[in-house]
Amino acid sequence: MRALLLTRYGGPTAAELREIARPEPGAGEVLIRVRAAGLNPVDYKIRQGMLKPVQRFALPVVMGSELAGVVEANGEGAARFAVGDRVFARMPKERMGAFAEYAVVPEALLARMPPSLDFEAAAGVPLAGLTALQALRDELHLSAGSRVFIPGGAGGVGTFAIQLAKWLGAKVITTASPRGRALVERLGADVVIDYTTQRFEDHVRDVDGVFDLLGGETLKASFGVVKRGGTVVSIAGLPEPQTARKDLGRGGALTLLFWIASFGLRARAWKHGVRYRYLFMHPSGTELAELARLIDDGKLEPITDRVFPFADIGEAFAYLESGRAKGKVVVRMPD
Repeated sequence: MRALLLTRYGGPTAAELREIARPEPGAGEVLIRVRAAGLNPVDYKIRQGMLKPVQRFALPVVMGSELAGVVEANGEGAARFAVGDRVFARMPKERMGAFAEYAVVPEALLARMPPSLDFEAAAGVPLAGLTALQALRDELHLSAGSRVFIPGGAGGVGTFAIQLAKWLGAKVITTASPRGRALVERLGADVVIDYTTQRFEDHVRDVDGVFDLLGGETLKASFGVVKRGGTVVSIAGLPEPQTARKDLGRGGALTLLFWIASFGLRARAWKHGVRYRYLFMHPSGTELAELARLIDDGKLEPITDRVFPFADIGEAFAYLESGRAKGKVVVRMPD
């Protein structure tokens, strides 16, 4: 089968398409014929070696974090899905494997695709959708009447986050360029700040929480717009000690490393009387099934920016890394 193999850490040429042996499912696993796979910033950060302190892979390794496809075979003890079922999944963090014609996935991470979606749309749901759900519901605890600020709402995670925040009953404030404004308004954003001409900190005050998707100066300024006792959750800042313990199941040296790395951000949060949390989402077939129900009920619309043939995955990554995408970037496997 053909797969995108990471052979070393570095730039775009560090990963290459190669012919490798098809994997076989073990106990509790399912073999999927991949029909489409979603691209995410975490994929090129892994390629660049930015996540080596958190997760080191035995190279070469097949890349890819999320997929949609058809059940090809079940391993021993796997019985929830029948051969031919249309499914999607966020791959295990320690293994990856979505950028291939076939992939092995633990049964517990799979969910049935929403019947209303094609493979390309479904492939862009798992990572971004689960990230937004876990950040907004489990960390920010949004409910009816909450006010949340989501900078960068037109991106892959942002398009899910706006809709899920509205589903939870919150009022949503976001930033977008003039090109992205119509999209975020259609998805339900109540207030849209044009970041090309306005500073959000001049317009946002006393929100219950922030879901930071951008990091950098945006994250630093976000602490000042949250009311005391609120929370800033980031997927683009620096990991903090709870990230090591809760999200990664680690302690000791990694907890200390994250404590040091995040000290400046935590000090800024303390100064403003708010909590800082960096989130590494966790794969979950159960929660993915929840997202599927929301999609079929018309409460959640996956937004796909562009679909590339698998043979052009290098071009797809270049487009993703350019920062121009509005919604998800996906590759389609050959028939």
